[in-house]
Amino acid sequence: MTTTFVDLDVRPILKDGGEPFDLIMKAIAALGPNQGLRLLATFQPIPLFHVMKSKGFTHEATEIGEGDWEVLFTPGQAVEAETPTQAPAAAAAEADDSKWPDPEQQLDNRDLEPPEPMVRVLAVIETMQHGQVLSALLCREPIFLFPELEKRGHQWRGGFEPDGTTYKVLIRVLHNKEAA
Repeated sequence: MTTTFVDLDVRPILKDGGEPFDLIMKAIAALGPNQGLRLLATFQPIPLFHVMKSKGFTHEATEIGEGDWEVLFTPGQAVEAETPTQAPAAAAAEADDSKWPDPEQQLDNRDLEPPEPMVRVLAVIETMQHGQVLSALLCREPIFLFPELEKRGHQWRGGFEPDGTTYKVLIRVLHNKEAA
């Protein structure tokens, strides 16, 4: 079986601070038999690997220069595993099970359109002190926020609330300026 690849370049969206998750999912849904997705991104989209695995895709990631990545998602067998929206948050939670302080600030970004939720979260955490926690409510799992947090050295925990539509993420600010 030969796989042909549909190209999707999300680098302009990411460079503008957007979240191309919905676009990626639409591209996946539109794939035909024996078609894969060639994704071009500004970072290695590790959280997306979990999502795509649960949809039955394997991946092959290659750095193509200047921090950009090409990822080939190849269809395979569907995996009956964790729900895709829980994988990155679960991985983050496993990384640190210590008690965190109560959130210093709270954001409700559920009514905002991408990339505004991500932009607001990143702007607020830049004003917070080392060790403080931000709580943010979102209308979807912010899978493109996670690599940004990781790159900046922050920790996060998250998951869907019991209503199934609100995603709550807690971000512990690290590597920012020390408390005065």
